[in-house]
Amino acid sequence: MRVLGIDPGLTRCGVGVVEGVPGRPCKLIAYYIVHSQPDEDIALRLLHLDTSLADLVAEHKPESVAVERVFSQHNVRTVMGTAQASAVAVLAGARAGLPVQTYTPSEVKAAVTGSGTAGKAQVTAMVTRLLSLDAPPKPADAADALAIAICHIWRGGTRARIQAAAIAAARRGGVRR
Repeated sequence: MRVLGIDPGLTRCGVGVVEGVPGRPCKLIAYYIVHSQPDEDIALRLLHLDTSLADLVAEHKPESVAVERVFSQHNVRTVMGTAQASAVAVLAGARAGLPVQTYTPSEVKAAVTGSGTAGKAQVTAMVTRLLSLDAPPKPADAADALAIAICHIWRGGTRARIQAAAIAAARRGGVRR
């Protein structure tokens, strides 16, 4: 299974592409950071993210997309931007007809480190080890995106197949309003 993992963010959105099957070591395909400038108009930032993610989906042809679920933060402005980027990420997968699954940060941490309370350094170290990389992926957003993809491969296969069947059934039935 090839998965595009996305760590949503407006200024830095991590994207990782990983292949693998549950219970086996995964293989790194690529990772990226999609950047936008904080002083740029929000509409243009979101459009840039949408275009970049669509290009990466077209280039890497994943079988599914996994996105980190937005969690509550103290800074409302930050969580709003992350939520908007998350919606664009989910839409990128749906627009391509791919199953999309979201995971909480603690689900991702537990999948790759064994602890839902692991820190960023632990997640990065385990991603480096699990993918047999010579050096840790940088910045942390890239490592997080790869962790999300690994989490999906190891934990989300069944959920993804169910969702894919639901999407196919909805397409056959058309959109009802």
